[in-house]
Amino acid sequence: MRKILLIEDSALMRTVLSDIINSDSRFQVVDKAKDGVEGLELLKKNTYDVVVLDINMPRMDGITLLKELQKNKIKAKIMLCSTDTKEGAKVTMDALDLGALDFIHKPDRASECRGDDFVKQFINTLAAVSESKAAAPTRSFSIDEVRDNKKVVDLVSKSASRITGNRIVAIASSTGGPRALQSVIPKLPKNIKTPIVLVQHMPEGFTASLAERLDSLSEVKVKEAAEGDVLQNGVVYISRGGKHMHIVKNGGRSSIHYVDGPTREGVRPCANFMYESLMESDYDEICCVVLTGMGADGTEGIKNLKSKKKVFVIGQEESTCTVYGMPKAVATAGLVDQVVKLENVAQEIIMHVGVN
Repeated sequence: MRKILLIEDSALMRTVLSDIINSDSRFQVVDKAKDGVEGLELLKKNTYDVVVLDINMPRMDGITLLKELQKNKIKAKIMLCSTDTKEGAKVTMDALDLGALDFIHKPDRASECRGDDFVKQFINTLAAVSESKAAAPTRSFSIDEVRDNKKVVDLVSKSASRITGNRIVAIASSTGGPRALQSVIPKLPKNIKTPIVLVQHMPEGFTASLAERLDSLSEVKVKEAAEGDVLQNGVVYISRGGKHMHIVKNGGRSSIHYVDGPTREGVRPCANFMYESLMESDYDEICCVVLTGMGADGTEGIKNLKSKKKVFVIGQEESTCTVYGMPKAVATAGLVDQVVKLENVAQEIIMHVGVN
């Protein structure tokens, strides 16, 4: 049974979330704290399998606690409970930068937390975080780190200018993805010869903040894909949370089309739909990239895509994954052409699709 520390300022929410956690035989809430001050003292003395952390709390909020954990070199697997506001989404991005592994939107009212959908999503997220690699104390992400890392990519780009053909890059990521993407997208040069489409498992309202964060760090343009967007080289299109993104032909050009519908692989957006939509595209070759994440999203879609198109699949190497689920599934299915460490993913993409 995995030991959980719950840090939450609302007494009612502490009770509701404790009941949810304890309802699954794999987990038990062994300690509770009503703010970051109490939580920090407990973390200095004890070790937990997962810390479920609220953001907005008196005395010490969740962001400050994450900074204190770094300062004190305390390792902990952090799962956030976040509110669903634009400001909350930006704070969530900050928390993921500071080492939190995943998050879940927490309804404003405790009574709404007892619904089956929330309980299932909460337990699935908790399981993903508990199975992930321990988060090492780390600094906030720095643009200087991107510039240093890009030097080798610039050298790679010089040898990738002879690649021809109409290609596209399609990326799938989940748990640990927002931080992993910061090691990939900012390294791509603005003159890359392809558009990039990306499914990151996130709820509605959070993908816009992810796009803004990555855009501020990158040479390529990064945006939350809008309905009808025509795909252009050097632009990263992130699927909007809560909808399935398809790539469709429209007047001889490829564009974004969103589809409502049930979850697939338990998620919405689902990368399988993105990959399968490229089966009828005009692209000569699709470079599929599967990054860290729990589950098997991407595997079925890539398998189906390979039946119609020339596909090259890059899988993230296990030791660099927060959760070795999605990359493992696609590798186990025999679909991967190349397995690389996270820090080398960008240069392998460039080598395969080329630059202008």
